[in-house]
Amino acid sequence: MQENEPSAAEPAEARPGEAAPAPAGGDPAAELARAQAEVAELKDAWLRARADIENARKQAAADVARAHKFAVERFAEDLLPVKDSLEQSLGVAHATPEQLRAGVDLTLKQLSAALARAQIAEIDPAGERFDPHRHQAMQMVPSDQPANTVVQVFQKGYLLNDRVLRPAMVSVAKPAEG
Repeated sequence: MQENEPSAAEPAEARPGEAAPAPAGGDPAAELARAQAEVAELKDAWLRARADIENARKQAAADVARAHKFAVERFAEDLLPVKDSLEQSLGVAHATPEQLRAGVDLTLKQLSAALARAQIAEIDPAGERFDPHRHQAMQMVPSDQPANTVVQVFQKGYLLNDRVLRPAMVSVAKPAEG
């Protein structure tokens, strides 16, 4: 029998991660070599898995960076026609006030559509109950409306996906005295 061929008395090769069966009265040098080979194989598998995880982490970080960099791209594309309309209206030399008003009205519609596509909604709370999370009270005024009701809106507020971008600036009804 040749030296490279396993004998019937020698144990079969162990799979990675499994302990090799101890040979009965085997050669300690051969057992050490087998253990070292298994350690090298497991170390290689561990290093490959670690490299895969690191590559996945780097790819995820690059994806997040790209998402941040180009997050406003669609919104910016929606705003470009609004800018074009404003420039065109300023380029008209002898426009009548009615023509300018019509142009501004159309431009406002374009802007409102762009804001709606970006999921930016107006907060126009006239007549509603004062909400300190969405409204900023500028003053309290005597009114025949119930206390803490928004009487006047100085500046509309805006929400982005239910998150306040800017609170509405409002005047609020004072509670009745006495």
